[in-house]
Amino acid sequence: MTTRIDLADRTAIVTGAARGIGLAIVDRLLDSGARVALWDRDEAALDVAEEHFAGRGRVLDVTVDITDEAAVTQAMRTTEAKLGPVAILVNNAGIGGPIKQTWEYDLATFKQVFDVNVNGTFLCCKAVLPAMRTRGYGRIVNIASIAGKNGTPNFSAYGASKAAVIALTKALGRELADTEILVNAVCPSVAETEILNQFTPDKVKWMLEQVPKGRFVKPSEIAAMVAWLASDECTFSTGQLFDISGGRSVY
Repeated sequence: MTTRIDLADRTAIVTGAARGIGLAIVDRLLDSGARVALWDRDEAALDVAEEHFAGRGRVLDVTVDITDEAAVTQAMRTTEAKLGPVAILVNNAGIGGPIKQTWEYDLATFKQVFDVNVNGTFLCCKAVLPAMRTRGYGRIVNIASIAGKNGTPNFSAYGASKAAVIALTKALGRELADTEILVNAVCPSVAETEILNQFTPDKVKWMLEQVPKGRFVKPSEIAAMVAWLASDECTFSTGQLFDISGGRSVY
């Protein structure tokens, strides 16, 4: 049974919204009554997502490269013009990068992972915060990862970038602690999404064995946690990490 979260008349942005965890988050926010802008760089995938949500509520698909500050600024203007003032930002967009030992990474690839996962999160926060601060209200939820806490072998660029997202969340939460703008992060372990396709069966088996609950997290479970953090039921938590790793996290 799904617990009802009331987000009626709230406008939300979800980045990386066209598939996987992002799609599940949009689904849950729409069920909660929010108006949702789906931000993604994959225009074709956005078209499919828009069809999926047809008739479900007010949705807007926005093709945007979140590593481009001008593009993010324009996407923000478009969203507010069509859906109203943004009250919720979910920074979900991210890339994993190649599966390599750290010394095998080339600098350009390492930078690319950080550009999307860290700089993209920063730029989206920067875009929404002036209006949120003027209105005195907002909810920002960053999708981090267990990899940013525990580290994941052969996935160091991704893990390091998610550790940076965690630090950004904590800094921003403290900077805004005297306001009603709350900034938190969700730290999932591996989810049941297409990301599993890039791993060998042995690697998938190893990852599953690391989870005490004995299964991968469902995108809908992550979405439920995001919906609560985006709501007025969350009023006193900011700059915090919310673990959803099935007991895998070591702290």
